[in-house]
Formats: sequence, C-alpha cells, structure tokens
Amino acid sequence: MAAEHNIWEPLVTENLALVHACANRFRGRGAEYEELYSAGCVGLVKAAKGFDPGRGFAFSTYAVPVILGEIRRVFRDGGAIKVGRTLKEKARRAMQEKAALETELQREPTVGELAARLGISPEETAQLITVSMPVLSLTADNEHAQRQLDVPVPPPDSALCDLLSLRAVLDTLNARDSALIRLRYFDGLTQSKTAARLGMSQVQVSRREKAILLTLREKMLE
Repeated sequence: MAAEHNIWEPLVTENLALVHACANRFRGRGAEYEELYSAGCVGLVKAAKGFDPGRGFAFSTYAVPVILGEIRRVFRDGGAIKVGRTLKEKARRAMQEKAALETELQREPTVGELAARLGISPEETAQLITVSMPVLSLTADNEHAQRQLDVPVPPPDSALCDLLSLRAVLDTLNARDSALIRLRYFDGLTQSKTAARLGMSQVQVSRREKAILLTLREKMLE
C-alpha cells in the first residue's frame, strides 16, 4: 500500500499548476475561485490514483479531463463543492499534526504517514493538504519568489488545458465526423477538397461542419 501511495503522491504535489490552469478557465462564471480550485484538487487526486503510466501517455493528458469534470460539477450542483468551515478546520488540524510529525521524523512525512497519524484515509488526507495550500503563482521565477493569489496574465497551461479538453471531446465523434474535422482543421483542406475526400457535396460538408462545431462547443462548456 505504501508503494502505491509513493506513486501518486508526487503526481498530486507536482501537478497543482494543472488545477490552477483548469480553474482559471471558469473564472467569472458565478463561482468563487476557491470553490473551483478545491474541486479541481479533488479531481487531481482522483486522476493521480487512477493513472496508469504503463498506457504510454502523459499524466496531464489523463488528468485534465478528470479535473475539469470535478470543476464542472460545481456548476451542475449549484456550487455544492465548497471549502466549508468543517473542512477548513480539519485541514488546519491536519497541518498541525503534519508539523508535529515532521519534527518527530526530522523529514517531510508522506501522505500515508500523516493519514495514519490522523486516523483517516490517504485520499482524505491528500484533499486536506491541497485545501491548506495557498494558491501558487504560475509566473514565479524561483522558489524564493513571492506567492500571489491571482495570475496576472493567462497562464501558458491554459492552452494545454483547452487542447487536452478538446481532444477528449473529439474522441466522442463518430468516424465520419472525426475525419471531417481532421481534414478541415488539422490538414487544412478547403470544404470542397474535404467533400471530395469524403464523397460529399460542399454544401453537405458546410452544414455538417457547423453542426459538429456546435456540438463540440456545447460539450466543452458542459
């Protein structure tokens, strides 16, 4: 069990920037950033636990859709995912115990060790740790840079976030629609050339393309 924890613990601590990037996509939509960040951290923990490096793709490719799913749940549930008083109190106690354990061990305790100290699951412990962490600047130059609450410019990870989300949505298309989008937007073919490749008329390609883009837009905003 400890070996399993050692696999996903670093994924959580090293990929918090993905949570910030995903949460920033939903700023100004009626939910507090703290809610979005908390929900994203839940998604990051789930992704870290479920990630299989043997499948040959990057962790970010797997994690971003999971993180986005948890953040979108904030809106679907009417803002049900919050960092409430009880959770904040638990997180405060967890940090106190973490500090005490660090003094005893003379090193940073693992999530598993802290979980045993608190008498709760490693999953809940990881969530408490992320709740306790301040929002980090994605633009800090070094470890001594001052932390800030907001990113002054759109973080570069937001483009990655959008791309990975789009890829996940594209995977839901049938083969013909997927081919149409690939020819038009990845291969750069005109509607006429795309129509010739797919055995359709230019008008049919135009109409179908509009319908597909509308569907993709709706799924990206779900």
